[in-house]
Amino acid sequence: MGREKTNETIIKTGRRENSMDDYHGRKIIIPSSPSFSKPNFHLFLFIFFLISSIKTTSVSGFNLTVTPFSQAYSTLFSDFNIDPSPYDDSVRLLLNHHSGSGIISYDYYRYAFFSANIKLPSGNTAGVVVAFYASNVDTFEKNHDELDIEFLGNIRGKPWRFQTNVYGNGSTKRGREERYRLWFDPSKEFHRYSILWTPIKVIFYVDEVPIREVIRNDEMGGDFPAKPMAMYATIWDASTWATSGGKYKVDYRHEPFAAEFKDFVTDGCAVDPIQEPSATNCSETALKIAVADYFTVRPRQRKAMRWFREKYMYYSHCYDTWRYKVPLPECVIVPSEQVLFKETGRLRHAMRIKFGGSQRKQRRSRGGVRKSGGGSAVVRLRSGNEEVAAV
Repeated sequence: MGREKTNETIIKTGRRENSMDDYHGRKIIIPSSPSFSKPNFHLFLFIFFLISSIKTTSVSGFNLTVTPFSQAYSTLFSDFNIDPSPYDDSVRLLLNHHSGSGIISYDYYRYAFFSANIKLPSGNTAGVVVAFYASNVDTFEKNHDELDIEFLGNIRGKPWRFQTNVYGNGSTKRGREERYRLWFDPSKEFHRYSILWTPIKVIFYVDEVPIREVIRNDEMGGDFPAKPMAMYATIWDASTWATSGGKYKVDYRHEPFAAEFKDFVTDGCAVDPIQEPSATNCSETALKIAVADYFTVRPRQRKAMRWFREKYMYYSHCYDTWRYKVPLPECVIVPSEQVLFKETGRLRHAMRIKFGGSQRKQRRSRGGVRKSGGGSAVVRLRSGNEEVAAV
């Protein structure tokens, strides 16, 4: 920016923000707005550090408060393809040859925990994309923020794939996507998918398993999403790119394709997205999030995250040296992950995933495949109606 740095950090928006070290010794940025006044935000961080230091040997389901559908969401597009439950606890979003469909939260939020139980369409879902994401693109068209969970359909008999992505301040040319498969069939039962968004970190969850954590640091600047966002859920035709680069299109002989959402959770502070800085005091909500069980990744959850990423992640921008000669600033290079990937960020070996089937516990290495040692610890977490064994 051409300005001399003091004990504060200047980000691309031109606003002045304080910085301090997180528990990994990296820099985090403290937004300077009435929503998080300095004393309250320091208390927020103190609770974060305190909770992060607590050791635990068990993991239980998150304690969540569900919001009725009609109180939280309205139609985004194609209301004729939106089928809400008469009990106001769920909604079906349909895709047919006429249109896809989508919903949007009534409110915009400055930091929140967004969550829903989702069941995806079954059968041949090539070209079908189901998305659950936070964004402010309708308000900040040129410099929007976004946090994505996008499910990418597949040809019959192949497992659903999905990706997460992080955009800040219009940083769409610096996509931070990661792509994965799942250890279950997401079209058979509901599973909970969640996004935690705080001033200092973002965590993506599948059930109670954290699959990705992005810690904010000062080098990210405006690339870390910080403006108020609404929550969206959509289903749409992405035939041009979603399945094998557009090779397989949506087959409307199988319409309608239905994505089911229920048990919506939005733990966040509703704000006016236009008013800047926000006049709403969100410190109480921030403290509520800081003490929630989804805020801190416990030791056993961290083992499960490592298991998931080493076994089911098949692309990461952090290991894509063709695209980024120098990894983006939030990337933490994990050797056990790095060894799995080529310079393109894609796997060195094909992944064979079977839903619900037994699999040999394997780990990839540069020399090929080796069985994990007999002394490996097994971590068991509840995931919906299934138990996840993480080695």
